[in-house]
Amino acid sequence: MLLANRLQPLQANVFADMDRAKAKARAAGQPIIDLSLGSSDLPTPPHVLEAIAQSLSDTSTHGYLLFHGTQAFRQAAAQWYTQKFGIPVDPETEVLPLIGSQEGTAHLPLAVLNPGDFALLLDPGYPSHAGGVYLAGGQIYPMPMLPEHQFLPVFEDIPVPVLAQARMMVLSYPHNPTTAVAPLAFFQSAVDFCQQHDLVLVHDFPYADLYFEGDALPSVLQADPDKTVSIEFFTMSKSYNMGGFRVGYAIGNAELIRALRQIKAAVDFNQYRGILNGAIAALTGPQDTVKAAVTTFQQRRDAFVEALHRIGWQVPVPTATMYIWAKLPEVWATDSIRFCTELVEQTGVAVSPGAGFGKSGEGYIRFALVHEPAILETAVERIAQFLCS
Repeated sequence: MLLANRLQPLQANVFADMDRAKAKARAAGQPIIDLSLGSSDLPTPPHVLEAIAQSLSDTSTHGYLLFHGTQAFRQAAAQWYTQKFGIPVDPETEVLPLIGSQEGTAHLPLAVLNPGDFALLLDPGYPSHAGGVYLAGGQIYPMPMLPEHQFLPVFEDIPVPVLAQARMMVLSYPHNPTTAVAPLAFFQSAVDFCQQHDLVLVHDFPYADLYFEGDALPSVLQADPDKTVSIEFFTMSKSYNMGGFRVGYAIGNAELIRALRQIKAAVDFNQYRGILNGAIAALTGPQDTVKAAVTTFQQRRDAFVEALHRIGWQVPVPTATMYIWAKLPEVWATDSIRFCTELVEQTGVAVSPGAGFGKSGEGYIRFALVHEPAILETAVERIAQFLCS
């Protein structure tokens, strides 16, 4: 059977590759400690579940849900954003509900790029950012993220011929996988750069609440309050532990929101209304569970980093996200995929290879802190045995 050429760049996916490796190890009888996927193990807040449960018996929630039926959710999202960042948002023209923010970041290139246009992406970066560009027939220019630049791209290094064909830039801070954060001054320079070169500025912001030290993390729209070139994507998965419910939303430039809505209308409707009722409860209800989740991940971070340091693996202490970005020992520095494959086969500990996030990710691996400290310490003990074997 002859399939579309656009599938060719999608053959490799870091999460699918590790899923196969985990399945093979599990079939061989290896007990798995899965640190490869950033899916929170913490429970969804009770008041969110209650709002969803109450919706189940309401038959008016059982039908298709079109855009105008999402008004209450859009209003809650706009209110949450304005309270958090101080930027007014029109829920009618500047907010779009999504089936997880990944839907938005993957579909937006279809609304922005013509075949052959460039998208400027972070390298390493989240895989769906590249996938959406490939599906739109676009080209990718990877912006290297290097420790000597605090894992921030250097816009001046982008070649002039690439900029002439570029239509969009995708940023994401706090960053997955490097855990880097970006100051407001960086976003201001990014907005200026995109205005100068007529680029759409996309900011994927799933870890808006997941920071451990310092001031609150900035939104890109604080650098572009008039929303001249920017759109930002949020998710309920991290702050509210709702990953399986697939709720996200976009906020930003009205023209971009309208264009993404056109793409979405051709692909799907919206979630079950009861799930959006739960999301409304999350955004408008008590936020103590968000603070508790942040404290939990900070405790896990501290326990895991300390355990790694005890075995002689020096890693930096991240100030945000739910990950550890670790430079591999020299002997493994050029083959993170082989390291991760052999690690899960021999120990059952599954982690993500840095190469799966882009060329500049080679030589690193990503740990997801999705287990209690005791299990994380057990994982480190198994890793120590693997490194000594």
